[in-house]
Amino acid sequence: MTTNRRSGPHRPATIPDVAREAGVSRSTASRALADYGSVSPEARERVRAAAQKLGYRPNQLARSMITGRTHTLGAVVADIQNPFFAGVTRGITDAARAAGYQVLLANTDEDPAAERAAVKTLRDRHVDGLIVSPASTTDTAHLTAAHTGGCPVVLLDRRVPRLDLDSVTVDNHGAAQDAVRRLLAVGHRRIALVSLVGNDAADDPVDPGSTGLARMAGYRAALREAGIDDTGTYLRTGAFHGQDPALLARDLLDSPAPPTAVFATDSLVALGVLSAARELSLRVPEDLSVITFDDTDWARAVRPRISVVAQPVQELGAQAVRALIARVEGGTHPPEHTTLPTEFIERESVARARNRA
Repeated sequence: MTTNRRSGPHRPATIPDVAREAGVSRSTASRALADYGSVSPEARERVRAAAQKLGYRPNQLARSMITGRTHTLGAVVADIQNPFFAGVTRGITDAARAAGYQVLLANTDEDPAAERAAVKTLRDRHVDGLIVSPASTTDTAHLTAAHTGGCPVVLLDRRVPRLDLDSVTVDNHGAAQDAVRRLLAVGHRRIALVSLVGNDAADDPVDPGSTGLARMAGYRAALREAGIDDTGTYLRTGAFHGQDPALLARDLLDSPAPPTAVFATDSLVALGVLSAARELSLRVPEDLSVITFDDTDWARAVRPRISVVAQPVQELGAQAVRALIARVEGGTHPPEHTTLPTEFIERESVARARNRA
């Protein structure tokens, strides 16, 4: 018994195999499968039927050499464990798939060196464009190189004003300022901010364009607006992955004059705040009011439910994909910064201030 050499189990079907099966030339089969050039509808149908019968799978590398595109996008996110970036990634992959693109994903843990390596790897794989949540707004030469080298880049969640690149964010400063104003409106004056990204030095920020510092600036602005000039007493920050937010929060909550409210800059920090409050037998909201960025599932499931600044996480990812594909497909318009709205969702974790020794 002989094995069919054209489409046997030991060798995948090729374009010549499909051409023979369909009774057309190799060039006609190639054009029909790659969907370019002139092919009659009848020949195109025969080629596709033959490809399906033989189990033909296109050689994406060969196709990209013809078309100049791979129909893949690279996504470089800061922390896939964070529910925010998980939601953003879902938005990216859904929107890309709907537009006929696949996504290659890299995680950086907010490490600029890891980001540089990821960008290089994705460019080596000839992605058509990159969506990047930059770990730094100063260490960005690799992003400039990608852009000038013909690989479009869209920034996600963080904006780098010095780079002429499209970006998609929310108004972090304004949303944080609004959240703190709400705490001030119910009598809180000792309001803490806990963050794992940024620097608590008012005049020497590590990265002036970062999301964490934008939220911190909104916090400070709301306090100053209320006549509270000392904006550093209840502010605690730590290095990403370098400190436990529960320890930062406990240091605050166990102090001689503890805060009566905490604004957490993301949901992982908020979990640390709640953990510290429980260890110290503090009740939310009776003893401590809490607001956090990001409307995660757990924020709705715990009791009391947590008041949040909700970001349109999946739409952020989808908007970044749309902006990138517009560039990939030849868009030459000036760089655009898209700011999507946030929504404050009031729940049961905020109460009127009570003095606490």
